[in-house]
Amino acid sequence: MQNVTVYTKNNCVQCMMTKKTLAQYGVSYVEKNVEEDEAALTFLKDQGYQAVPVVFTNDAEPIKGFRPDLLAQLAKAM
Repeated sequence: MQNVTVYTKNNCVQCMMTKKTLAQYGVSYVEKNVEEDEAALTFLKDQGYQAVPVVFTNDAEPIKGFRPDLLAQLAKAM
């Protein structure tokens, strides 16, 4: 079973769409809001990311931005 973590921020349309799409596929995930979680913000910056959403899983490349095509592939692989 893959662990899925979605890094988001408040009032982010792409973040909301990413979470909605994952929910539609029945994919469970942990949300980390970079505006409310300093450690999450530091982690993303250390990884070289400057924008959200970013979706991390155990064994796949991170998904940057709202990518319904890649989210569908992720759901199929689970």
